[in-house]
Amino acid sequence: MQVEDFLEHSAREFPRKTALVCGERRCTYQEIDHQCNQLAHALIGRSVRRGDRVAVCLNNSIESAVSVFGILKAGGVFMMVNPTTKTDKLAYVLNNSRASALISSGEKLRSLAGFWAQTPHLKTVISVGLTEPIVAADSKHFASWNHLLASHANCIGPPAKTCIDIDLASLIYTSGSTGDPKGAMLTHLNMVSAATSITTYLENTPDDIILDTLPLSFDYGLYQVLMGFKIGGTVMLEKNFAFPHVVLKRLAQEKVTGFPIVPMMLAILLQMDLSKYDFSSVRYISNTGAALPVDHIVKLRKLLPHVRIYSMYGLTECKRVSYLPPDQIDKRPASVGRGMPNEEVYIVNEQGDRVEPGVVGELVVRGSNLMKGYWERPEETERVLRPGPLPYERVFYTGDLFWMDEEGYLYFVGRKDDIIKSRGEKVSPKEVENVLHSLEGVAEAAVIGVPDPVLGQAIKAVLVRKNGVELTTTDVMRHCRNRLEDFMVPKHVEFRDSMPRTSTGKINKREL
Repeated sequence: MQVEDFLEHSAREFPRKTALVCGERRCTYQEIDHQCNQLAHALIGRSVRRGDRVAVCLNNSIESAVSVFGILKAGGVFMMVNPTTKTDKLAYVLNNSRASALISSGEKLRSLAGFWAQTPHLKTVISVGLTEPIVAADSKHFASWNHLLASHANCIGPPAKTCIDIDLASLIYTSGSTGDPKGAMLTHLNMVSAATSITTYLENTPDDIILDTLPLSFDYGLYQVLMGFKIGGTVMLEKNFAFPHVVLKRLAQEKVTGFPIVPMMLAILLQMDLSKYDFSSVRYISNTGAALPVDHIVKLRKLLPHVRIYSMYGLTECKRVSYLPPDQIDKRPASVGRGMPNEEVYIVNEQGDRVEPGVVGELVVRGSNLMKGYWERPEETERVLRPGPLPYERVFYTGDLFWMDEEGYLYFVGRKDDIIKSRGEKVSPKEVENVLHSLEGVAEAAVIGVPDPVLGQAIKAVLVRKNGVELTTTDVMRHCRNRLEDFMVPKHVEFRDSMPRTSTGKINKREL
């Protein structure tokens, strides 16, 4: 099975059902499938061949979703790029992947004056929302989205399939916080496996209506579309969560059943009066990207007791690792659950030996959802994809430290390179952050280590206050001293109006 089969199957089963809602626009499965076929034929007509990389640099929109499946139908490999990506990084991604085509907005393309000479492999540029030429004709072929689709209006059926399930479907570039971004190579098999496992434990059905405010350049946001199309559900695309009041009104109007969030969104929601909004249709809320603070989980449970909360953990390299069944959220709110269906997880020590329950070590993942490696980075690939228990396999060393309880539930401790060593003691930033989040008046918290001549590293807490709340350093220190061992109490406290963030919305601790 290939990823585009998700759409094609649903288009056969539910041709007139609404597949996508974006603003005032609504498209049925039949309409989406037809547009994807038109785009696929257009790309092939511009020499996109099996395995060629095609970059998509668009905000959440009908066109961004169509691009994904149109590229796949052409036999290509899609790459979702955040439209806020700066020119230098965009050039790096296009050149590193040797992308043959780029689909972007007219507004974005206008901002790339002088850019084209830097991207010698790029041959085709497709503009969404712009009809006139962008630059004088050169070696690149510029075309408008509407013109391309109109010129292939009679291409009702898809092109002949050229790929099999072990071929690449996508390159997903990491945020590059440790240097130049790395392209995680994901095959059709990887993505189909991950989507199948996730929709299994979420118990998705064709009746689901999924609200997606997360960018499709973030794999968590991308998979909402992939999974929605797989199950024949409806996906409601929002550009972002910048106007939560508007989003929550739409949630009620569309009778949304699934609402994926990240911790930042929950922090915003908990500052709102949720009793003003109708959540009666919502069946589940899911979270990944970073673990939810326990205090926030408790508050959400009280506010929306009928909603199932799925606390999850995953990485770009394998999409999803674990989920906590909703019936365990009250019993184990600090856990990110057990390995998802069709996957095995275990914890090893520095020697690579499995450890007993309760012992902290590195999490290792086995499964068909594991990436093939990092694009043209064999050394980094070898570092994370290592020989497994069986002689024929490779398993993924996540670089994340966990411990597991007697029943197999996982508890995140921190990144191997995120642990703070202060006064000779190892401190988990996550543990300190959980305590800070339990302090009334704290909207967001991040804990980092800063150089200290005596301690080696001192613990620093960076906080964002809730609107209208007075909170002092003394309040924070008193709260931490009452709840943490002395070596874990922050030495420094800084208040900010907002946190710096990565392109996927996570707090950027390196910038802090």
